[in-house]
Amino acid sequence: MSVKILLTWNIKTNAEQEYYGFMVGSFLPWVNHKEISLTDAWVTLYGNGPQIMVGMVMPDLAAAHELLNSEEWQNLHDQLLEFVEDYNCKIINQKGAFQL
Repeated sequence: MSVKILLTWNIKTNAEQEYYGFMVGSFLPWVNHKEISLTDAWVTLYGNGPQIMVGMVMPDLAAAHELLNSEEWQNLHDQLLEFVEDYNCKIINQKGAFQL
């Protein structure tokens, strides 16, 4: 059964420019290189939810754990944490459109 990795975070104050540079220059190219199915990219404009939500579909739970435990992912994750706070990662059963 397919699963979805849901990542949420808030961009640190005064880190927006560096954050977007990292996303365009490192995060998205890595995701595309790995051919991960990036299915969601949401920005909260109003309310108290996480500022950013990203969803990635993986073929199964084992593949999701393999990705999240890889050295490459850990390096990317560590770089991301330089620009964000309130980071959260969870794996859920993939059910289609928007999921939180």
